[in-house]
Amino acid sequence: MNGRRVVITACSAITPIGHTRAEIVSSLRGGVSGVKPLREDHLLSKVIHSQVFGTVDYPLDFDFRRTFRKTMGPVAYYACQVAKEVLEQAGLPPEFVTSGRLGVAFGSTHGSPTVQREIYKTFFGGERSEFAAIGAVDYLKSMVHTTAVNITKMFGITGRVISSSTACTTSSQSIGFGYESIKFGMQDAMLCGGADEYDTTTVAVFDNLLACSTAFNDRPRCTPRPFDRQRDGLVVGEGAGAVLLEEYEHAKKRGAAILGEVVGFACNNNGGDLILPNRAGISETIRLGLEDAALAADEVDFVSAHATGTKMGDVIEAQAIHAVYGEGPLVTGFKGYMGHTMGSCGAIETILTLYMMQDGFIAPTLNLEEPDEQCAMIRHTLELREEPIRIAGIENFAFGGVNTSLLIKRFV
Repeated sequence: MNGRRVVITACSAITPIGHTRAEIVSSLRGGVSGVKPLREDHLLSKVIHSQVFGTVDYPLDFDFRRTFRKTMGPVAYYACQVAKEVLEQAGLPPEFVTSGRLGVAFGSTHGSPTVQREIYKTFFGGERSEFAAIGAVDYLKSMVHTTAVNITKMFGITGRVISSSTACTTSSQSIGFGYESIKFGMQDAMLCGGADEYDTTTVAVFDNLLACSTAFNDRPRCTPRPFDRQRDGLVVGEGAGAVLLEEYEHAKKRGAAILGEVVGFACNNNGGDLILPNRAGISETIRLGLEDAALAADEVDFVSAHATGTKMGDVIEAQAIHAVYGEGPLVTGFKGYMGHTMGSCGAIETILTLYMMQDGFIAPTLNLEEPDEQCAMIRHTLELREEPIRIAGIENFAFGGVNTSLLIKRFV
């Protein structure tokens, strides 16, 4: 389908393996894991089997004015920080930022769970006299679209707001919907991404579903293990990622640095089970993404796999990749480095792919030592490779049967 070209003119990520571009690239090249022991939590850690987490454990300088901070929980701090860095990097004129031609597509899995936890504790465990402890702005900190609207407030953005909240596809949908908004002329630029914060309630949910890794509690850096024979589940993580998408002619006219081009996007649903992934649904999403990009499967050099490290999920994804791509592209699962950063994973994995695309290398899947024979039909990246990526696919899948596929191209 024809439309305007959409390019990426800035990006920023807060991840368990670093914040700056240099830190993240160094971690990818050096095989550095950001998975750490779960922090002690008197509410939950005694009953959670998984004791590991992809943790942002370095200081961040949030120099936001109080007028902005008062409506922000931890997840919004992350979101606004990467948004700020993206806008600074892009160098958009202030009058454009507030013109209505810049929009925001940003989300999280469920707002700020740490704020929600305190609200629920007061409602269900406190005395009536303690209800006053719930702040007037606590809902604004915890609501599901808190990331998007805190960004619009901080920067005076008046364009369209899209706040996806589809768990693991939240930020890949944000980028995809931003791409479509520009492609079809509804906006000239979109600030897109996602964020999620550290909270053990998120671990507890997946732990209760028996989906979390438990066998490596004493060796956090050894898990998760995407596609590996010894994989035993996902590791929950935190972080944020943001990209600025811009219409090509608009970016060219103002002399913007172009990092890459979004050439295709697809999103669909399996139409069935809300938990188990579905090979047919995933394969169809990948095919639809290629169709939107007007690409043949053999034109894709690299695939960023969702690859959470779960027993069934990795097998079904490997089968779906093979069904569309055969043994063509190299495949890396970035979650081996930092765990599953939930609502931010699509944006973070897109940014990591961009960094590799720009620097001409492909990072291996960390902790993939012996591919499971059920996942062995695809071309796994088992060691660091110094070779270019021309076109990459970024895949993400979520509870509820939601599937996304993004196609990005190196800009030359």
